[in-house]
Amino acid sequence: QVQLVESGGGWVQPGGSLRLSCAASGRVSRYAMAWFRQTPDEERRFVAGITWSGHNMTYYADSVKGRFTISRDWTKNVLYLQMRSLDAEDTAVYFCAADLNFAYSSSSWHQWGQGTQVTVSS
Repeated sequence: QVQLVESGGGWVQPGGSLRLSCAASGRVSRYAMAWFRQTPDEERRFVAGITWSGHNMTYYADSVKGRFTISRDWTKNVLYLQMRSLDAEDTAVYFCAADLNFAYSSSSWHQWGQGTQVTVSS
């Protein structure tokens, strides 16, 4: 059983940066992992993903390309999301997800963290 715990959320001014972390317990080296985000008015949406350690391919939503970077530390079983040039539209609850296969759809992921709030405002 994989357990995921996010951290690093908070409040930041527009243009600022935050780094989210997702600590994973269990055997996740062969899992793809990803970040999704959700607001009260929208469904959970894909932000960034990374395939298992043997491939380490990364994928990004168009809205975050060039601003967000996903990475993972295999030795510590931690997934990161470095976010830069944040704006109000990035405000959401950010969720970490893990599964054997990568997919853009949230319904394809079966292991989820509890989420961490990111608020971008002045």
